[in-house]
Amino acid sequence: MMLRAVPRLTDLRPADANETSACWGLALERKGPSFFALSRQDLPLLDPEKHNVFEGVKHGAYIVEQGGKSPDVLIVGTGAELWPAIRAAEELKKEGISARVVSMPSWRIFEEQGDSYKASIFPEDLPKLAVEAGATLGWWKYVGRDGDVIGLDRFGASAPGKKVLEELGFSTANVVKRAKALVERARKSQPALAGKGK
Repeated sequence: MMLRAVPRLTDLRPADANETSACWGLALERKGPSFFALSRQDLPLLDPEKHNVFEGVKHGAYIVEQGGKSPDVLIVGTGAELWPAIRAAEELKKEGISARVVSMPSWRIFEEQGDSYKASIFPEDLPKLAVEAGATLGWWKYVGRDGDVIGLDRFGASAPGKKVLEELGFSTANVVKRAKALVERARKSQPALAGKGK
């Protein structure tokens, strides 16, 4: 998060080898400096034919899973944390909840996009959950005051990576739990909002 705050420094936090390749191309094209925050984990691969990874990365953030025409919640992940977001969307679907999943490899590049594109990625009326194994600072700009962030506002821990991530809240189960809480809160607020309009 400190590096994201550096003026004219482009952040690149890819979720897999395909996003890494796309980010590398962007880093070579851009005039200013860039940094890569890469994972040491063995990660699955996004299918570039299904997800149009190279085009999506050019915009800094892009939709990986639509969640149907009218999703109930939006989950945004960056780097390795895209994967628990994708798996959570699969689990939520089994419970009748549609989740849109967004990959956000670069805040800087996303902020360079036009307002219409930004709104298409983060529509105002959709409850949003961000997932990143880093500080929650800054994510509230994207999820809004009524959104939620699964992050880490403390030092990490020493243990096998998978166990640490689970203990710190980055498991699929916890993403599902927090997303369901957002959906429930949004559904409860809808009647109240309708009443105010009368």
